[in-house]
Amino acid sequence: MEKMKKQIDNYLAHALDSLKDGPVKEAMYYSLLAPGKRLRPILFLKVLQAYGIDYSAYIDIACSVEMVHTYSLIHDDLPAMDDDDLRRGRKTCHKQFDEATAILAGDALLTQAFSILSQANIGDNKKIHCIQILAEASGQDGMIYGQQEDLRFENKQATIEELINIHTHKTGKLITAPLLMAAEIVAPIQKDVFLELGETIGLAYQIQDDILDVTGDEAVIGKKVGSDIENNKSTYVSLLGLEASQELVKDYFKKALECIYKLKINHGIMIEVVQAILKRVK
Repeated sequence: MEKMKKQIDNYLAHALDSLKDGPVKEAMYYSLLAPGKRLRPILFLKVLQAYGIDYSAYIDIACSVEMVHTYSLIHDDLPAMDDDDLRRGRKTCHKQFDEATAILAGDALLTQAFSILSQANIGDNKKIHCIQILAEASGQDGMIYGQQEDLRFENKQATIEELINIHTHKTGKLITAPLLMAAEIVAPIQKDVFLELGETIGLAYQIQDDILDVTGDEAVIGKKVGSDIENNKSTYVSLLGLEASQELVKDYFKKALECIYKLKINHGIMIEVVQAILKRVK
C-alpha cells in the first residue's frame, strides 16, 4: 500500500501542471498535496490488483477520485460549513489563502477530476459509466446530500437511522465510488457486492472518525479534535457511547470481510486494505 500511495502522490505532484498559473492553482496544489491517506484511490487500485490487473495504467482514474475528495474537504472546512482551521496537519485552504480562493480551488479540483477522467485510456462505455458513478456519488444524490443533512442536524438530535443516512451519503458514497469504478472496468457482474462493501466500509470509517474526534491526538490526526461537540453535531459516540461505537466498528468490519469473501478475487489484497483502515489512528 505504501508503494501504491507513493505512485499516487507522484502523479498528483504534476497533475495540474498544464493549468494556468495563479493563486487558485497554488491553492489546488496546496490542498491536493497535503499529507493524506489516499484511501479512495488506493481502494480503486487495490480492486484492479486483486483481479490480477496491472494497475499502473489506471493511476489517473484513481487520482480523479482523490481530486473530488480534496475539493470536498476544502469546502467542508469553510466558515459557512464546519469552519475548521486545520486539515491534514496544516492550515485549511481558506486560512492559508482566503475564502474566495479556497472556493475557486475546490471548484477547479472538481472540474479537473472529470477532465482527467474523460481522457482516461479505457473503452468509451466504461469511461461513461465511470464518469456517471463519480458524478452521482459527488452530487445531490450522494455526498452533497449527506453534507446538506449533516448541516441540517447541527443543534438538532439525529436518530441512529438519520445518522446512518447522513454518513451513507456524506462519507460512504465517495468510498463506494472507486470500488464501483474499478468493478466497472474489471468485474461489472459483481458491482452489487462492491456496492455493499463500499457502504459498509464507509459507515465503519465514519464511526472511526467520530471516535477519533473524542479520543484522537490532534498532532497525529492532523485536524482539530472535539469539533463535533463544538458544532453540536450528532455522532455515533454521542448517541451510542464510546464503547458501543467501538464495537459497532468491529461489526461493520466483519461484514466487510464477508463481502470480500463473496468476490472471486485475491482476497488477501482487499483484506489488507480493510485491516489498515481498522487499525488507523488518524
